[in-house]
Amino acid sequence: MDRRLLENRRRAIAGYLFISPWLIGFLTLTLLPILGVVYLSFTKYDIFTAPQWIGLGNFVRMFTGDPRYWKSVGATFYFAIVSVPLKLFFALMVAMILNAPHRGLDFYRAVYYTPSILGTSVAVAVMWREIFGFDGLINALLANIGIRSEMAWLGDPRTAVWTLILLVIWQFGSPMLIFLAGLKQIPDELYESAHIDGARGVRKFFWITLPLLSPVIFFNLVMQIIFGLTVFTQPFIITQGGPLDTTNFYALYLYRRAFETFQMGYGAAMALVLLLVVAFFTGIVFKSSSLWVFYESKEGKA
Repeated sequence: MDRRLLENRRRAIAGYLFISPWLIGFLTLTLLPILGVVYLSFTKYDIFTAPQWIGLGNFVRMFTGDPRYWKSVGATFYFAIVSVPLKLFFALMVAMILNAPHRGLDFYRAVYYTPSILGTSVAVAVMWREIFGFDGLINALLANIGIRSEMAWLGDPRTAVWTLILLVIWQFGSPMLIFLAGLKQIPDELYESAHIDGARGVRKFFWITLPLLSPVIFFNLVMQIIFGLTVFTQPFIITQGGPLDTTNFYALYLYRRAFETFQMGYGAAMALVLLLVVAFFTGIVFKSSSLWVFYESKEGKA
């Protein structure tokens, strides 16, 4: 008995040694910074002086005394609510097209995935800003087809946010590849059986494709919700939060408070709230997954 206990301890120590690089990285690069943010969120801190404890002062100011904060919240939710479903929809449609047998399929997959590799880079954000500029490509194309446009796409509150939404939708390559991998796992025999029973395209999609693809949809949905609520690079480079704060998304406003005006304590409080909000919506998706996500192994046991 003692020998078995000693062997189990040795195995446990060996296991901890193997995962120690990850544990050290998690503790030093993730957990400690989070704890630091929690502490600073209750202080007044500007980098140059020591933090001063003010309790809930940052949160009171955030929720009751900062109208720009609530405007950034509204802009962020609008962006996420619109962009996430559209991005997933286009990703799924393109994945289904690429799942069908075509010549040169590998080339098309590479072409559709390229925007996702480049889409979050500063260079592409600058390119997008020039495309939608007053003298940019969009207005030039409209002029070539006889439509005289003097539209300032990035300067109009009605259209500025949509330029960012279009850029995000254009980056559907990553979820598209994940959808494509999920489609490859659906057995062809199920479609053949459904066809024999008289089911056609739409019914096959809703009764076979969507249920069996639901775990992949679940994963993509969680990832895109997190991205939609924390988007930063595109508004920072393309619109700088304007016009009239219509693209002043949460992460960008947080950055400005913390690193432009050096209100680090206030920025830490905003970061803590963002973490809780992302965790809340992610938790809702996880909680609801039992109602709409189909796992074949669980179904088989039932």
